[in-house]
Amino acid sequence: MPHPHPPWSELAALLTGELETGELHRILYATDASVYREIPEAVAFPRSEADIVACVKFAGRYGVAITPRAGGTSLAGQAVGSGLVIDVSRHMRNIIEINPEEGYAIVEPGVIRDQLNAALKEHGYWFGPNTSTANRCTLGGMFGNNSCGSTSITVGSTREHTQEARVVLSDGSVHTLGGGARVQGNSILAEVHGFLDRTLSDPETRSLIADAYPKPGVTRRNNGYALDLLARQAPYNPDGPELNLCTLLAGSEGTLAFTTRLRVNILPLPPRGSAIVALHFRSIDASMRATQLVMETSPFMCELMDDTILNLALQNHDQRKNASFVQGNPRALLLVEYRAETDGLALEKATALGKKLCSVEHLAQPAYAAPALAAQLQTDKVWALRSAGLGILGNMVGDAKAVACIEDTAVALPDLADYIAEFEELMLLYQQHPVYYAHVGDGELHLRPILDLKTTEGRRHFYEITRDVAALVKKYRGSLSGEHGDGRVRGQFLPKMLGPEVYALLVELKRTWDPQGIFNPGKIVEAPAMNEGLRYEADEGVAEYDTTLDFSADGGLLRAAEKCNGSGDCRKMTGGAMCPSFRATLDERDTTRGRANVLREVLTQNQHEDPFTHPALEEAMDLCISCKACTSECPSTVNMANLKAEYLQQHHDKYGIPWRTRLVAANETLYRLGGMVPGLANAVLDLTGPSVKRMAGIAAERSLPRFPNESLRRFYEREQPNAPGTRGRLYFFGDEFINYQDVDVGKAALRLWWKLGYRVEWLRHAGSGRAQLSKGLLREARTLAAKNVECFAGRVGEGAPLVGIEPSAILGFRDEYPKLFRGAMQARAQELATYAMTFDEWLFAEYTAGRITPDDFGEEQCDIVLHVHCHEKALGEASKCAAVLSLPRNFNVTLLDSGCCGMAGSFGYEEEHYEISRRIAEQSLISKLHGRSADSLIVASGTSCRHTVKDELNVRAWHVAEVLEPLVRFQ
Repeated sequence: MPHPHPPWSELAALLTGELETGELHRILYATDASVYREIPEAVAFPRSEADIVACVKFAGRYGVAITPRAGGTSLAGQAVGSGLVIDVSRHMRNIIEINPEEGYAIVEPGVIRDQLNAALKEHGYWFGPNTSTANRCTLGGMFGNNSCGSTSITVGSTREHTQEARVVLSDGSVHTLGGGARVQGNSILAEVHGFLDRTLSDPETRSLIADAYPKPGVTRRNNGYALDLLARQAPYNPDGPELNLCTLLAGSEGTLAFTTRLRVNILPLPPRGSAIVALHFRSIDASMRATQLVMETSPFMCELMDDTILNLALQNHDQRKNASFVQGNPRALLLVEYRAETDGLALEKATALGKKLCSVEHLAQPAYAAPALAAQLQTDKVWALRSAGLGILGNMVGDAKAVACIEDTAVALPDLADYIAEFEELMLLYQQHPVYYAHVGDGELHLRPILDLKTTEGRRHFYEITRDVAALVKKYRGSLSGEHGDGRVRGQFLPKMLGPEVYALLVELKRTWDPQGIFNPGKIVEAPAMNEGLRYEADEGVAEYDTTLDFSADGGLLRAAEKCNGSGDCRKMTGGAMCPSFRATLDERDTTRGRANVLREVLTQNQHEDPFTHPALEEAMDLCISCKACTSECPSTVNMANLKAEYLQQHHDKYGIPWRTRLVAANETLYRLGGMVPGLANAVLDLTGPSVKRMAGIAAERSLPRFPNESLRRFYEREQPNAPGTRGRLYFFGDEFINYQDVDVGKAALRLWWKLGYRVEWLRHAGSGRAQLSKGLLREARTLAAKNVECFAGRVGEGAPLVGIEPSAILGFRDEYPKLFRGAMQARAQELATYAMTFDEWLFAEYTAGRITPDDFGEEQCDIVLHVHCHEKALGEASKCAAVLSLPRNFNVTLLDSGCCGMAGSFGYEEEHYEISRRIAEQSLISKLHGRSADSLIVASGTSCRHTVKDELNVRAWHVAEVLEPLVRFQ
């Protein structure tokens, strides 16, 4: 019997890793990427196999259920449970061995798939199965779900590439399982072999199993436990391969044993040459019929996307760029990749297929367009768009979402078109227009109905649609679960899918492996009703909150948080900037997903009178540095910077505004006053700096900006030429950072404009409000924003844009300003936002318009490494900054794929955040600068970024204007 109050302190004392029993982590681990919610009692972060053994023995002693977890991207509820969640992704992420000669790698379960492939690449190898979550899913999770992914038509599933698994059984014993000798005696494994012998040695039972499971042509088959595959192995099939219990454990979802190490098969890298043909179709049926012909050509990958995902992609900054290859408005896209020794050879295959399938000779409904792409930059964008499919679905506004319940069906490829035709007829009965995407070349489509699970009717349809589709899949002898697993969402239907006799065998198998029922109970077998334990109670309505920022475009504050559907893109460890604090801490709390889940929880399940005072929310928001990477890199476009700002404002309303927050907000005033007597101000700063830092909670190690000899405004008024501007005119937004701190940068920009022949209008405007926005002083920010909108609206326009130098200041016009208002003022702010641009964007626009050319610059040579501010990457394009730096013909520019610098406005100054700020900087920007040439210039577009380089490397980082201005030839 489960112990009502397990002594968690006893377990904590046994672990070298961490054990969390506080409310924050229990909330964080209550959900995964599925629709389910179950609050665990505790969360463990083991450092070793010994820690896992301790957890399993503790669970057995006190009757505690164990739920294994890593990336938490499970779609069927496998990674949520009410007992002890064990997260292996924080510490157990080591690659133990790579052996190219014998073709294997040994890894801990928390190793990320792309992490392994990065290590294998230098040896000329890769791990083949490739999920859309490959940059954050782990090998342990892939093994538990028997992941297949987009390459399965070429390399198969994870099961086929697992040689051995080291596991902890429910009695705490540790075994390495693979092909080989049987275990004798009274152990659990001896009982398992006894069960298999009794079951699979019987010809009638083998026949029963063969008839119950999907037919042989269905290559994706994760229904229940893989008894059908074991029946094909020796000794049960004398001609079959050696018995390997990994065949059974793969896809068992952690219900039979806990994996601590895997030995996986590795393959020589595929040919480097690649090309993709994007076949455009007017109907889903046409794409299904075409797939038969596509697969006859042996492609490397064959994936489908429908117009729902494409249209949602256009709402996402990054994915909109990735979708540039799409022509017109296709109902469906077939994305087909070929590999060959060269791009040219692969492109020949892709082009030939495109011509064939655009012909009525081969198809009744041919493709209407078939662009072929071969350059890696282009093909990477296509697959990035496809991989973002799950996350993009979060862009649906409102309570009705594309729900994962029938998304994992697979049938034999010859049956696919007929199956989908019947499926569409069934969906019409429910008045559904589902989403279609994924692995069409393998007979599997991810099909998602649009349902509102906050209502009784939505929950009923959730069940009924799954029930009816299960019957249809059974008709075609397909698999209800192709790769995402049964979990909770499909486990209920296994008795009907496999029949009561075979299902009873699965129950017996589970109990043989796990007599106490501690391993992930309620998944696969003996699952509860699939429409219970959801994230919301039915028909309770949606809580509405009076907010300072306007969240109406998302349907309100709660729905803005609910845009996160758990896909976990924010857990990636390489590429882009999201999420910098998670990369430094490896704590789910510090992901966009974690913060959104905590916010959703306290807004819907909270017992506090004021949810914004919930301590878990304060802790979750603490390390969000408002880099805004999530606004572009999160496929669901969750804007955590705005959500945090609103949370802070609500928190201030309850508890008041801290003194340090007031000090940060007064930055412009302090530097304006000090700038009147800069010599005295700097002397005072030198004398009292340490004590001021101590009183203000500023890190003693952090340098403070000096007071300049004169403000930029004073320089502008003294030096401004009277010429009207032969090339054009612009309005300058001289923000508080440029005006009072980075004056040299501002001077360089003004000189560049004047030299090039532009008239610069600098009106008397207010500060940007960036400090107020970052610190949740939204009403104060609104006051400043209103002054700026009044100042510039009606003046700036197509021929006279508003240009700023500090990205975080000028881009507030595009992001926060329109959200600070309602009604007519909001409309004015939105119009103004279209004409607001960074210095780099302005230069790029003038260059592409032909008004600025390389002839305007000298011939000097320079090697440059470029880091672009997070806000500029999130709300603009880093490539534009690189392009304008390349205007001088002899400049060689390297654009760094670097994340946040860690300073993030005042964050890096704050005493309690100083070390994490440095860790963020070192993991991304600083580590990439260590290997630069000593002669190269470091260019960084943000003042915080330049400050970080100065503090960490004691090197001067320059702004684009400072580098280009000396080379400008006078007009």
